[in-house]
This record gives sequence, C-alpha cells and structure tokens, in this order.
Amino acid sequence: MTETYSFKRSHNILISAPAEDVLDYVCNPNSWPEWLAASHQIDSPDRPLRKGDTFVEEWHTRSGPARLEWVVAECEPPHLWIGQTYADFIGTIIVRYDVKEEEEGQVLFTRTMINPARLKPPTEDQINRMNEEADIALANIKRNVEARVGKAS
Repeated sequence: MTETYSFKRSHNILISAPAEDVLDYVCNPNSWPEWLAASHQIDSPDRPLRKGDTFVEEWHTRSGPARLEWVVAECEPPHLWIGQTYADFIGTIIVRYDVKEEEEGQVLFTRTMINPARLKPPTEDQINRMNEEADIALANIKRNVEARVGKAS
C-alpha cells in the first residue's frame, strides 16, 4: 500500500457584504476565473451551485493543464459550500467555503483546501506559492463582491 499525506490549508478575509452575496458569488463556478489564477474555463450553469450539482473546470498550473470534474458535496446557504474533485497528480481535492457574520455589515470568508491523501507532502516552496495565490484570490473576491454589492445599493 502506498503511503499518502493529508494536507489542509485555510485562508480568510473580511468582506463588507451580506453572507448570501459572498457565498452566492464564490459558489458560482463561473466566477472562479475572475479571482482564481489557475481556473481558466468553466462548464457550469451560471448560478450558485447547490448540493449534488456538477461542473467541469479547466485548470492550468505550473504542471500544465488539468480537467477537473467537480461535485458539490454540501451546501448550506448562506454559510457553507463544499466541492470535491479528483486529479491524478494530487488525488482528491476538497474545497470548503465558510461565511460567518462578524461585525455589522461584514463577514469572515474562509477558503479551505484539503487533500486527504496526497502522494507526497507539499514542499515549502509549494506552500508559499499556495499562500501567495490565496492572498490574491481572496483580495479579488473581496474587491469583486464589494463592488457588486455597492452597485446594488
């Protein structure tokens, strides 16, 4: 039996928007290329996806392109969304979005990426790149959601 390594990484940001606006934005995969550098093309209905929905993402990383077939494993609007896929080079990928009300008008958005059974642990360089990419992605989400909410008011 091959040894595997569990890996989990969370990043968060405060967003000045209602929880439902934040979750609806991030759980519509068509928004992903707007804020996630590796996400290039999405085949999905243009709406927030709910438990049991599926979609396909064309992903580009330093290792090259990958086609990821996602399923929404859990969805409890406006606070939780979990998607799951599988990639030969890394195994199962679980993405979890948590949205928690904080001070009036703000929510704490947390994006957690989980690899329950990687073939090898990530290197320090890979972790540093993940952190940098997450910081950019979260700043993009914040900017995009706050701009949309501002236009709606």
